[in-house]
Amino acid sequence: DDMKALTHDTVKPFYKKLYWDACDCDNLASGVDYVVFDIAVNGGVGRAKKLLQKAVGAEPDGVIGSITKALIQKTEPSQLLDNFTQAKRDWYISLHNPTYEKGWLARVDRVHANAKEMLNG
Repeated sequence: DDMKALTHDTVKPFYKKLYWDACDCDNLASGVDYVVFDIAVNGGVGRAKKLLQKAVGAEPDGVIGSITKALIQKTEPSQLLDNFTQAKRDWYISLHNPTYEKGWLARVDRVHANAKEMLNG
């Protein structure tokens, strides 16, 4: 009953603090912020950071430091979005879970399409 009673306004601060802020999404391009947030919620903050690092060619250690931030700024947002989406797709496939893989990959495609719209805004 508690879960059914949750509202958008109730959970928004929780998601913002634990996922959006934890991935520093305010400092990412529109659309890129969305794909990073999505995988943070679905795969964990550490995974989101590592995939972001992989997408820009940084060492995927899960720490978004000055090198990763510089690479993010240097990478064209559309290219970053595509690279990140491919890294996310590869990660889901690497889980070797045929029960959920089709749904996960469909989500990757939906999120990518929405992010492209946000980016081109």
